[in-house]
Amino acid sequence: MIKLALFTVTYCGLWYKGEALSLTEQIVKARELGFDGISIETKRPVALPCDMDKKARKGIKQLAASQDIPACAVETMSNFSRPLLEDRENNLCMVREAIELADDLEAKIVKVFAAWPGTSRHDNLGTYDFGRRIFDFEGNLVPDIQRWRWAVEGIRDAAKWAKQCGIVIALQNHPPVLRPGYEDALQMVREINMDNVKLCLDVPLFTNQSEEYIHEAVEACRHIGIVHSHYGSLGFDESPSGDILIRDRHLKPVNYPAFIRELKRIDFDGFIASEECSPVLEDHEYQGIEAVDRHVKAALRYMRELVSTGKEPKVIRYLE
Repeated sequence: MIKLALFTVTYCGLWYKGEALSLTEQIVKARELGFDGISIETKRPVALPCDMDKKARKGIKQLAASQDIPACAVETMSNFSRPLLEDRENNLCMVREAIELADDLEAKIVKVFAAWPGTSRHDNLGTYDFGRRIFDFEGNLVPDIQRWRWAVEGIRDAAKWAKQCGIVIALQNHPPVLRPGYEDALQMVREINMDNVKLCLDVPLFTNQSEEYIHEAVEACRHIGIVHSHYGSLGFDESPSGDILIRDRHLKPVNYPAFIRELKRIDFDGFIASEECSPVLEDHEYQGIEAVDRHVKAALRYMRELVSTGKEPKVIRYLE
């Protein structure tokens, strides 16, 4: 059965004007909004594992149970492809702490990236610009194939620790190192070749949104295992009359109907997490948390109806 979760990056205080919501606040908010679970990003100020002792973790687990909002996944911002040995080893330590947090919270999935370039603050708001520039510069130092091999090695090490806890590592099909689509992520999981390494498959990361390609992707990945996914709330909004609005940034909108249909076909039994992880702008001005709330609610209405009926709800689309 497809379930919907709130991903804590949405209210982490980076992408809108306003403070972050704590993990406890986000669990309560997830219940109030109507989500089925919560997916936890391991980053300050919300949930950096080394900031959470056993007492804090027990309290989070008890709160989640009381709200009927289970922790469906712990999501790392991993980068196994850095050219400096110390960077890769520090990254492994970070992922191991995330695995331990997932074990304490009884989350059965830890999501990893092959290579996350990084996030920075500028004027107290989030930006990916610096991380992307550093990642591109490092690409001048080592060949792409070496970055790939380091990623395979690092994820394999993480999966060995995860296996001891009965936890699945979910590799997200997110660039860089991995190209957009499903093919590279699937190939990397095959090369890692461990039975507890599966896929976090996100359809917004497909450049090809045709029904044929989405069918091909889900069919190709089903045997390795699709265990987690995300959808973006940023493009959704509500009109004053209550209509669901979708702001398309590209000529081809994300084909969520085809993706949900394919997940149902293979009896996907897991969570799709709602995330808002880019600047929340209107007329190039940062908006407050109220805008995020509107986006999240509209996207949840859309996904809830799509999942329950198999049909896309009535929406008003417009190009940005």
